[in-house]
Amino acid sequence: MNARRTAVTLAAALVALLTIAPLLWMLSVSFMARGEAAQFPPPLLPAAPGLDNYRMLFDSFGVGRFLANSLLVSTLATLLALLFTIPAGYAFAKLRFRGRDAIFRLLVAALVVPGQIGMLPLFLELKAMGLVNSYAGALIPWLAGIFGIFLVRQYCLSIPDEMLEAARIDGASEAQILRRIVLPILAPIVVTLALFVFLGSWNDFMWPLIILSDQDLYTLPVALAAMSREHVQDNELMMAGSVVTTLPVLILFLALQRFYLSGLLTGSVKG
Repeated sequence: MNARRTAVTLAAALVALLTIAPLLWMLSVSFMARGEAAQFPPPLLPAAPGLDNYRMLFDSFGVGRFLANSLLVSTLATLLALLFTIPAGYAFAKLRFRGRDAIFRLLVAALVVPGQIGMLPLFLELKAMGLVNSYAGALIPWLAGIFGIFLVRQYCLSIPDEMLEAARIDGASEAQILRRIVLPILAPIVVTLALFVFLGSWNDFMWPLIILSDQDLYTLPVALAAMSREHVQDNELMMAGSVVTTLPVLILFLALQRFYLSGLLTGSVKG
């Protein structure tokens, strides 16, 4: 038994090492001098670590502005998604209205449709509304994600109906029930959904590239892609940009991973 446990532990450690190795090398290259990573064989560690690549990113290319743009878009996308998704998931789970189950089945069926298919019709609609090249247009796809509604609905099914009925008998409105009873119970799944939306909107490249034409509005992934066309050979600079893009969301995920795992493992499989 001990030998088997040791073998499983070593296998897990090997997989973890293979997974994290590219991230560690990316971090190492970001501190190398220009052209150092192009040597063969490529060095694992910088000969003389420095912050020149990061200084160039922020001083010469204005990455700080694009970082702030990404933070603004991702934060607003997360807040708006929670604002629309949580009440919708609660309604599909606990409120009775005509066509509820049919509408929910239709939404779940739409999960199999790739999001890229709807980008062109959505772009044309937003163009007619005058929302192209604006953050409002960039935020529209995040307002009410079907997966988020499904996740909240499945979690709400685990809430006893008797608890909600008792609150209704005491005269509480549905808004009060949602705010005072349901939301505290939904805390793990709310954090999980917030992480999903924040990470998704932070890393999103295709839709901001389509909807935003003004360079000052670019999010960080779009700005780095535009910069890479001119500096495709500057591996160290591009790696520094990748670190700036990855580090904030990695820190956020590590800080909230306890709530994330709790939200995935508790209640989300019921119903």
